Amino acid sequence: MGTGIVSRLVIGFATLIIILAVWEAAVKMGFIEALFLPAPSDIWHRAVDMTGDGSLIANIFASTRRVMVGFLLATIVAVPLGIAMGSSPLCMAIFNPLLSFLRPLPSMSWVPLSLLWFGISESQKYSIVFMGSLAPALLYIIDSTRNVDPLLIRAAKNLGAKRHNIMFGIILPAALPQIITGLKVMLGIAWTCVISAELIAAREGLGFMIMNGKEYFQTDTVVLGMVMISITVLLTDLVMRIIERRLVSWQD
Repeated sequence: MGTGIVSRLVIGFATLIIILAVWEAAVKMGFIEALFLPAPSDIWHRAVDMTGDGSLIANIFASTRRVMVGFLLATIVAVPLGIAMGSSPLCMAIFNPLLSFLRPLPSMSWVPLSLLWFGISESQKYSIVFMGSLAPALLYIIDSTRNVDPLLIRAAKNLGAKRHNIMFGIILPAALPQIITGLKVMLGIAWTCVISAELIAAREGLGFMIMNGKEYFQTDTVVLGMVMISITVLLTDLVMRIIERRLVSWQD
């Protein structure tokens, strides 16, 4: 198994090197106009320059902070509410109309209201991430709760377990693996939300960096921002996988 993983990594790395080499050659030989798609070496030089003046790191941390704050706020609301809606018909009847209203709304639709409520501030960015992530998170958690084996719940009731014992002793542990999977998906959605917010109203962040590069025809800055988004999302997903292994290690 270890050999297979190493082989896949080598193949993937070799493929990446070939793509970058062909891309570099196509730009340098004039097949692709650098204004529309800069060479990897130009993007690298831009990354070195922006790292040197501190702007690249500042933009990465600004976007990451906004994602994590909005993501944590949405998680704090979505986990208990989703479990309650998934396990209680009354709770579902109360909150489902609100969920049905929020579910089809894209994160961009909240930008005008958030600007009116909070102005161009950090709270405005947090609210976009929160509202854009909340409904998808609720759907995942409700489904995870409903997928818990009803025989386990029935057996606990027959043994005299109280409602809170069933909730924390049966439903939550059984639903936790699926809940964490849903939260990982939600984290990707949170990144989409924050970039949308930064493209329109921000003074720093990766979305701002991309938009600013577009305004000054700095295509290397635009592509660098896109690359940094992908790398940062991959790193945050890796952190979530580590947390998942710790929380549901018993599943192995």
